[in-house]
Amino acid sequence: MTLSIGLVAHDRRKREMADWLATHQDQFALYKIFATGTTGRVLQERFPKLDIVALKSGPFGGDQQLGSMIAHRQLQAMFFFTDPMTPQPHDVDVRALIRLANMYEVPIACNRSTADLLISNPDFAAICEQYRDHSPEKIFADYATRKV
Repeated sequence: MTLSIGLVAHDRRKREMADWLATHQDQFALYKIFATGTTGRVLQERFPKLDIVALKSGPFGGDQQLGSMIAHRQLQAMFFFTDPMTPQPHDVDVRALIRLANMYEVPIACNRSTADLLISNPDFAAICEQYRDHSPEKIFADYATRKV
C-alpha cells in the first residue's frame, strides 16, 4: 500500500521545505503527498512529476483537512516545517494538528534536522505502516468512558 505523507511549511519555511524535498525527491516519488494550499502549489510547480495534492490553505482549513486524514488513518507521516518566530493567526489549528499526530502515533518532523533523521531511516515506510492501525481510543479508553 502506498504511504500518504503530509507536507506543510509556514511562509518563511516554504523555500526550505522545497529545497529539502529536492534532496529526497526520489524517495517521495514512492508516496502520495498531501500539502496545505500554498505549500502544495509551491511544491507542485517545482516538482511536477510528484503526486502532490494541494489542500486548502492552513488558515482556511488545510490543517483541519490533514487532521481529519490522521483521525481516519489516511495519513502515515507528516513533515511540518514550523516558524517559531512568527505568530500564526491559526495557531490553534496548528497545535490541534500536532496533537492529533501525537495521539495517532503519526511520525512528525517540525524542522529539517528531524525530517532528515526520519526520512533517512531505512525502515521509514515499515514503521509508518506498523502504526497505521494505532488506536488512541484503546489507549485513552479511560478518557472516552469517563463519567461526566
